[in-house]
Formats: sequence, C-alpha cells, structure tokens
Amino acid sequence: MADLKTLSWLAIFRLGLIQTCLGALIFLPTNTLNRIMVVEYALAASIPGFLITLHHVVQLARPYIGYGSDRGGRRTPWIVGGMIILATGSVTAAFGATLAAQLGWIGHVVAAIGYLLIGVGSGAAGTSLLVLLAKQVSDQRKPAAASLVWFMMIMGFAVTGGITGQLLDPFSEARLLAVVGGTAIIALLVTFIAIIGIEKPDVPAAVSTVKPQLPDTATKPPFFEAIREVWAEDHARRFTIFVFASMLAYSAQDLILEPFVGLVFGWTVGQTTALAGMQHAGMLLGMLAMAVSTYAFKSRTRHVLHLWIRGGCIVSAIALVMLAFGGMSGVDWPINLNVFVLGVANGSFAVAAIGGMMMLAGQGLKQRDGLRMGLWGAAQAISFAMGGFLGTVAVDLMGLWLNNPAASYGIVFLAEAALFVWAASLIFNIDHQIKDTSAPNLGEPEGVHLKTQLGGINP
Repeated sequence: MADLKTLSWLAIFRLGLIQTCLGALIFLPTNTLNRIMVVEYALAASIPGFLITLHHVVQLARPYIGYGSDRGGRRTPWIVGGMIILATGSVTAAFGATLAAQLGWIGHVVAAIGYLLIGVGSGAAGTSLLVLLAKQVSDQRKPAAASLVWFMMIMGFAVTGGITGQLLDPFSEARLLAVVGGTAIIALLVTFIAIIGIEKPDVPAAVSTVKPQLPDTATKPPFFEAIREVWAEDHARRFTIFVFASMLAYSAQDLILEPFVGLVFGWTVGQTTALAGMQHAGMLLGMLAMAVSTYAFKSRTRHVLHLWIRGGCIVSAIALVMLAFGGMSGVDWPINLNVFVLGVANGSFAVAAIGGMMMLAGQGLKQRDGLRMGLWGAAQAISFAMGGFLGTVAVDLMGLWLNNPAASYGIVFLAEAALFVWAASLIFNIDHQIKDTSAPNLGEPEGVHLKTQLGGINP
C-alpha cells in the first residue's frame, strides 16, 4: 500500500487557528451577551439562559451535517460555510440583544434566530473540522492534535474575553455591534486563509488502514438508513453513550462549583473567580500531559489514550467525591488542590475523548466518518444543554429537601461521580476498539478482522 499523505504539524496548527476563531465567535454570545442582557439591559436571566440552551439543542443536527459531508466527500465547504453562518449568527444575536431592550419580544425573536444560526454554524464547522483531522492526521499524532486544537479553542475564549472586555468599555450599543462585527470579520478572514490547500482530495482516513470495503452504491444510503447502520456498530453506539454520560457529568458541575464554595466555605466572589482560574489551569495541564505522553509513546498510542480516557473519568469521580466529603466534613479542606486535581482530570479525559473520536471515526462501514463524528457531537451537545440546567435544579431540589447546602451540593457531586464511573465502564474496551496502524492479517476475512479490532463485543 502506498504511503498516505497526512497533515504536517503546520497544517494541524492552521486548522487549530480555525478552532480559535470558532471559540471566539461562540464566546461572545454565550458569555459577553449573557452578561449584557442580564446586567446592562436588566433582562431576566432565563432569557439568555434559554437562548444559550437553544444553540446547544439545534446541534442535534450534527449527525445530518456529518452525513452531508460524507456524501459530498469534502469537508472544506462545510467548514467555511459553517463559519460564515456562525459569524452571521453572532452578529444577529448581538443585534437582537440591542433590540430586546427597546422592542421587547421582537428583539428576542431576532436574538433567537441568531442563536439558532450559531448552533447550526458551530455544528457544521466543528464537526467537519474534526472529521478532516480524523481522516488526514496519522494515528500517532491524533491525540496530540486533539489537544492542540482544543487548547487553541480555549485560547480563542481567553483572547476574545480579554480584548473585547477592553473594547466594550464604556459600554454602548454601537460599541457592542462594532466589536462583534469586527470579531466576525477577522474570524472569517483567518478561516479563509488557514483552510486554503489543507484538504487533500480523495485521501483515505489515516486511521483506516483496515476497514471493510463496500461497493460505492452501498455507501450512500438515505440518512435514516445510514444512521441505523452506524448505531448498529457496537463501538459507535458504546462511544456515543460514553460521550453523553461523561460530558453530562462534566457540564453538570460547571454552574454549581463556585456557588458551592461560596456558600459552604464562605469564599468571596474574587476568591471563587480565582478558583475557577485554578480549575482551568489544571485543565490545560491535563491536556498538555495527555498530548505529550501519547506522542512520546506513539508506538503504543491506543493504549496510552485508553489510560487517559478511563483514568481521567475515574480521577474526576474521586475529586468530586472528595469535594462532597470536604463540604460535609466541616474541616479546613484544601479546596484549591481539590479543584486543581478535578481540572487536570477533566482536561485530560476531555481531549483524550476527542482523540478517541478521531481514531474511531473511520472504523466500521465505509464513508461514515462524518456521520459518526456528528452523532458523537450531538451526544455532547445534548449533555451540555442538559448538564448545567440539571445540576442547578438538582441542587435546588436537594436544598428544599435537606435544608443543608453542604449536603445538597455533596449529593449532586456524588451523582456526578457515579456518572463518571459509569462512563469509565462504558469505555472499558476502548483498548480493543481503537486500532493500531499495523497491517491486517491478509488471510483473515475483513469482517472477522474488524470484530477482533473492536474487541469482539456483541451488541
């Protein structure tokens, strides 16, 4: 077999720049506009909460987006088109927010249209970008590449927050629209320049040294038939449930951690904000450690990735149990260290899971890479849409029942820990599911070999 042309680190970095732009365009409506609507415009917090949830829910279209890119065989048009839709949605959402303060429901409708576009655009660009990486990055580089693009997306959040925060003072509607519009234009220009010449035509997935080959006529069935075929693949189904369970546990802690520390330990707003920074620093360290270890031991990439996915989930569960114990013990708990460890575990498992997505996307039926990635992206979107809301509701319900903040938050943390343990059990066979790039046994039927690579798991 001829050597496949895979992406260089420079090309991977260029795709990471697109992820940075994606992060910048998502940050503005989900963070900056959220604060402006609640504080400057004195709207009910539920309004931006609903709009942000809306952008997650619409990403249920990710499987169809992936299916569409599979049929076309190219990801670049979906990346570029998605970024254009995302940029348009960000500007529309900002315009709707300004209208809402003056025209009420008319502005809310415009903002809702904007957030719908944000969901569609981020789903199209994000899904297609990961599929492109999965198809054209070598197996040894996939985990490190996943860490790099995820890190660059977080940098998009951080840089956008820092710069736009300065540009928006003193606040005015004209400044808001100028900042959002300027960010959208810059993001699109960077995307157009970065994507040029990246995608190679008709390059087989780098992961897919071995995969069952079906006739071309059998690779493009209708959408619902295609998704039934993918769902019938045990590794795809198992990984979908894993993504949902782990990301639900991950997102459920997001909105309750700082209030927990403030209520139970009596920390100030400044102290809890600094604690959030500590958690994010831990996440970055976890991402870096995962990337370095998988690349350093690239001859055993799948085994190291397996350890990070399961280990990250287990350590996340332990850290949450310790948070619950610390809150209910009433002792001087090392909360900074506890939250830092939680961040390290969260960051390592999250990027390892993305690396797992990239390695698994090309396994199974031919030309379903985009559909699989879309299915996993939809599972993640659902969990993120549900996680924060369910976490806060669970704390409120426990509070009504127990009238004890430490116990209320502790029980919710324990439930999240149980979800992480369940997720780790679901991924137990990932060591068999993620293939090496070694050549197959040519005397072995394709279907038999695939079953062996997937660990011989029965549906």
